[in-house]
Amino acid sequence: MVNMAEIKGDEISVDLGSGDGRVVIAFAEKGAQAHGFEINPFLVLISRINIRRAGLKGKAFIHWKNFWKADLSKFDIITVFQVDFAMNELENKLKKELKPGSKVISNQWTFPNWKYSKYENGIYVYDSSELPTK
Repeated sequence: MVNMAEIKGDEISVDLGSGDGRVVIAFAEKGAQAHGFEINPFLVLISRINIRRAGLKGKAFIHWKNFWKADLSKFDIITVFQVDFAMNELENKLKKELKPGSKVISNQWTFPNWKYSKYENGIYVYDSSELPTK
């Protein structure tokens, strides 16, 4: 996922449902300011411990928050590993909130109305400019 993101300079990434923080850590190690939204307090704690152990405090951040209630408009790169039935609702949220030039990277699942620009080993990359507006 990280290599397919082609991180440039000071980009800000977010992982929606960040689990133990491994994707957040990987993006921070590649130079992004990396964020994750997670609702499980145990996984938030584990993630924060993992971030400290990796020496990425101040570069990687875990937010104890439901991403459905979060504003995603500040992020350049959004990563998701959601279940199939959530992708339609997520597509609708992203239509409203994505900023121009951002990209979305999905592990395993595709969006119903959005054509991906790259695919490799179960990872789909979507450009915000290709997001259908209707």
